[in-house]
Amino acid sequence: MDLIDILLSASFWAAAIRIASPLIFATIGELICERAGVLNLGIEGIMVAGAFAGWIAVWGGLPLWGGVAVAMLTGMMLGLVHSVFSVPFGLSQHVVGVGLTLLATSLTFYTYRVILPEVSSPPKITAFQPYEIPLLSDLPLVGPALFSQTPLTYAAFVMAGLTALVLYRTPLGLAVRAAGENPQAVAAQGLSVTAIRMGAVVVGSGFMAIGGAFLTLSAFDSFFFDMVNGRGWICIALVVFGAWKPGKAVLGAILFAAFDALQIRLQQTGIGAVVPYQVFLMMPYILSILALVVMSRRAEIPAALMVPFNKGER
Repeated sequence: MDLIDILLSASFWAAAIRIASPLIFATIGELICERAGVLNLGIEGIMVAGAFAGWIAVWGGLPLWGGVAVAMLTGMMLGLVHSVFSVPFGLSQHVVGVGLTLLATSLTFYTYRVILPEVSSPPKITAFQPYEIPLLSDLPLVGPALFSQTPLTYAAFVMAGLTALVLYRTPLGLAVRAAGENPQAVAAQGLSVTAIRMGAVVVGSGFMAIGGAFLTLSAFDSFFFDMVNGRGWICIALVVFGAWKPGKAVLGAILFAAFDALQIRLQQTGIGAVVPYQVFLMMPYILSILALVVMSRRAEIPAALMVPFNKGER
């Protein structure tokens, strides 16, 4: 009975949408990269750097949206580093991505210590506050869950919708998808596969960084190093779960977030007094793996994903 009450409560779904928001940003960013043919394993480090950059910018005096912009620019610069090594140089995307994660997290730690050398606990900022959309927020269940969130949550869904629109309804989106499926055909049309792939990685990395900034500017009001906590790797799995389609990827993010919100609430019920809390912590990951196995069997991976492009080669 406790489970039914939880699933039918508006607070549960509001928490699920809130937890899903940074995943949506980062998952869509990764999806853009992979649609163009580049696997970006630097996502974890980019999210950490974005979380720190946005927070430190606001702490330094910029408005909240200014912090979001700084985070995005930070992610785009890291994405540029990734794209230079993985696209024109054709280096291993696995190695470049993992190296970028190590670089970004190390630089973040170093910068934090340089700026705040004597601080034992990070200072707090005034984060984004929930904004209730008139009339819609009054709807039962759906209103508090979807229409009483912070502005960055609304931005996450808008960004996902715009990404789907661009990918499937514009020549630019067609070029990006073709770069990940048949780059030779793109080159035959006189377009630069290198430029398309690099641009996709830069833009996608910017979205990943906003996902990290969500944690410091919207979910919390401070920065600590373990706050990303593997979300980047989850987002890579969510791209596969969503079969490289924005709509399904968003649903996957909400599903994982619902599992996460559910385990927190189950710990507070009578079940939590009997079952070790570690079981609840594992639950969202186990359920997500099972869902990933089921969904990935039907997924069609972009044909040229992780395949370096050399003009003239077949």
